[in-house]
Amino acid sequence: MELKEALAELRKLEKRKFDQGVDLIVNLKGIDVRRDNISAVITIPHKFKEKKVCGFLTKKSSLVTTVTQPDFAKYKDKKELKNLVKKYDFFIGVAPLMPSVATAFGKALGPAGKMPSPQLGIIATETDAAIQNVLEKINKAVKIRAKEASIKIVAGKESMSDEQLEENLKAIYNGIVEALPTKRENVKSVMVKLTMSKPIRVEMK
Repeated sequence: MELKEALAELRKLEKRKFDQGVDLIVNLKGIDVRRDNISAVITIPHKFKEKKVCGFLTKKSSLVTTVTQPDFAKYKDKKELKNLVKKYDFFIGVAPLMPSVATAFGKALGPAGKMPSPQLGIIATETDAAIQNVLEKINKAVKIRAKEASIKIVAGKESMSDEQLEENLKAIYNGIVEALPTKRENVKSVMVKLTMSKPIRVEMK
């Protein structure tokens, strides 16, 4: 089924009392997730939720929750550290602090795929403009990381237009394909679904 048709089918289903997510499922083949590190940050055309962002900065910022260097000691407590990692979707950091961030938080942020990266999250200057700029990028970014032979990711919300959903779904699909060792040959099947619906198999071009 074409993506457009699948979205039309999903629209016919019983409405729920909340704005359901629209999920993309990409089933993989010929992949060893332990050996092949499949991860990427993909930019989507249409943001659908404000991400919770925390910043490792030298001074408090009005734009993001801030953890300054004197606060680092508090997170030696494993419970505090675990709660911090769980609470935020993304972390950003100012470049000069990054070695200390890696030492203090790397063991928790690394496995969770939330370590600030040069690609998305490390800022050179600590200005409001630089922070605002990275926040805008983050709100249009989705992270993928294959822990099993299937990648499931929310691509948008039911309340968005079909056109916006289609553009987001295609952007994420293409980003996943790019991250695969042998590209489309590693794709077994593709499905779309709403949070509460069964998946519909689609053909992606």
